[in-house]
Amino acid sequence: MIYLEGSGKDFAGAPLLREQLDADPLRQFLSWYQEAQRIETGDPTAVALATSSREGRVRSRMVLLKAIDKRGFLFFSNYGSRKGRDLAENPQGAFSCFWPASMRQVCARGAVEKTTVAESTAYFESRPVLSRLSAWASPQSKPIPPERAFLENRLRQMQERFASSNVPLPPDWGGYRLIPDEVEFWQGRSNRLHDRFHYVRVPTGGWKVERLAP
Repeated sequence: MIYLEGSGKDFAGAPLLREQLDADPLRQFLSWYQEAQRIETGDPTAVALATSSREGRVRSRMVLLKAIDKRGFLFFSNYGSRKGRDLAENPQGAFSCFWPASMRQVCARGAVEKTTVAESTAYFESRPVLSRLSAWASPQSKPIPPERAFLENRLRQMQERFASSNVPLPPDWGGYRLIPDEVEFWQGRSNRLHDRFHYVRVPTGGWKVERLAP
């Protein structure tokens, strides 16, 4: 067995108190995200998204959260990708993100649904032209020839097909909304006595908040 060593840095973050938390975890996430925007050196929208097949085989990968609304967290992908196939079979997901500069982590899980075509189109049209073309060019998660020239040729074909900058939304591409029923906020503290608060959705539509042992 090989033991892995971390940085050895103590998690000396600021205290997280119950009275500091918003009653709505989506608003609380947005507050933390806005702070992370100011101090994190990495991309604060990056989260590790986990999905599962019908048989319960779990996969995870990094995705970028692109929006948050009163219902949940939005991300976008090719619907034929591995995550898309998992979500078609088992429309449940979970994600976690870690912001090291502030020693904060957020974990959420819940049902996942596709966004509307209008929502997907609005985001797709905000992307740079080459990113839109890449969405057409890449058969995401499918086996392809080993040479990168395959993808580069596909991109050139899409550039010829869509000679103008008006690149439409691909039929197999769009958004997902993770509608959380649980969200946890973790604040790193010294000596591993971290602060953790767990939101659970209640039948009336509100949220129950409890402190968890670190």
